[in-house]
Amino acid sequence: MLTLALLPVITMFGYPGIFAVIFLESGVPFGFFLPGASLLFTAGILASQGLFNPYILIPLVTLAAILGDNVGYWFGAKIGIKLFLRPDSRFFKHEHLAKAQHFYERHGAKTIVLARFVPIIRTFAPIVAGIAGMKYRVFIMYNMLGALLWATGVTTAGWLLGERFPIVEQYITPIVIGIVVLTIIPAVWETIRSQRSTEAA
Repeated sequence: MLTLALLPVITMFGYPGIFAVIFLESGVPFGFFLPGASLLFTAGILASQGLFNPYILIPLVTLAAILGDNVGYWFGAKIGIKLFLRPDSRFFKHEHLAKAQHFYERHGAKTIVLARFVPIIRTFAPIVAGIAGMKYRVFIMYNMLGALLWATGVTTAGWLLGERFPIVEQYITPIVIGIVVLTIIPAVWETIRSQRSTEAA
């Protein structure tokens, strides 16, 4: 039942591949399309099946999330403003940056935690924080908290669920699809709210 295209990639590239995906999706602009949340949960379930050591996997993905956000922050602080001057391309769209900026304006520093659970916005949120000049000590505090709740939490949930209910492996495809859908809902809702606000204005 492990039929998702994601699964062969996980097993083929192992720990380095998982680290790279979480790192890139956490703050590198062209990493926004990578499957962060579903990868974490799937890797957690695979750990319960013995394919990964959870005591290596969980700290690894947490570190990847923290470092990825740091790269995004410093990228934004140093050269992020130039993104507003770049034309749209296959791997960059102003729309994504604008959504993250709007999210940041609404939630302030908490964006770094909340954005972890919203696809695309979690990639651009640290970049916007760097552009906006958020103090680094504030950023790193929220960055670490967000990584613990997201990377540690989602991976641990997959691992514990697989340990407690071994049969869950048979249903991993619909479970991962469900996670993808749930993580998309906040982004869709945020888009609808933004459109309503624009129309009202």
